[in-house]
Amino acid sequence: MANPPLTWNQTVRGITEFIEVAIHQILYVRQIYPADLFIRRKKYDTPVFQSRHPALNDYISGAVKAIGEQLLTGNVENVVVVIKDKEEVALERFLFSIENVIQVEAFNKDTSVEDAITSAALGQYFRGFLVKLSMIESQLGQMYLGDDVSFSIAIELKTDNIPATKDKNPPPWIPAYTQHTTSAASEDAELHMVRAVNTGIINLSLGVQETDVKLQREREALAKGKLGIAGTKSPTNQPSTPPKEPTVHLEDSAKKQAADDKPVETQIASTSVGE
Repeated sequence: MANPPLTWNQTVRGITEFIEVAIHQILYVRQIYPADLFIRRKKYDTPVFQSRHPALNDYISGAVKAIGEQLLTGNVENVVVVIKDKEEVALERFLFSIENVIQVEAFNKDTSVEDAITSAALGQYFRGFLVKLSMIESQLGQMYLGDDVSFSIAIELKTDNIPATKDKNPPPWIPAYTQHTTSAASEDAELHMVRAVNTGIINLSLGVQETDVKLQREREALAKGKLGIAGTKSPTNQPSTPPKEPTVHLEDSAKKQAADDKPVETQIASTSVGE
């Protein structure tokens, strides 16, 4: 068969690679770092932007590797890229929502799934995701000038699950602050859907959540006539220090954290954006 349906492992690898490409694109589009820190590349037959700062790339690739390991277990509910201010307050959450459509036995994970889409079709879907993502500023607007923004990466696991690890070493995740996770979203937050794909194996959707804090600041800035761009960082090739570790959010831990306002549960990952 010239272009067979996807296998479980191919689907996980494809989604993992796409998440890495998308993270770089998010940082560029939302102006988290200066534009000259990024280089224009091509992926899925569409232009994308990739960071060229080694420390930042190491952090992202490490996080994505760990995300891929968790995706293989079927434990992941959401991958969250959090845009936050200097006080660690979440302003935007980019949500990669994962839904496993089928359960595959370990010995069948390299066997094509009859009703799954092909690898070529998946690439076209990812192209659509990235095209929509490149235009997201028209929906979100520019960041409020007063926010010195940064980002972090978190995963939200299914209830009662903990990060898996291939060896005896502890998983590379650290506890996530509940404020950075979807459980902290208020009724006043606004959700914008970017795109979704049903592979026949794993459903993936991408949405952007504007927090109530961000929306309130925008209203106040508009009232004062001070709404501006996200250019709070000096035009330098050196970004602010990347986060130390990606984070993981566990539902049960989140309930405990709500009481004492301390972090929850976490981990890290690796891959690179190719041509």
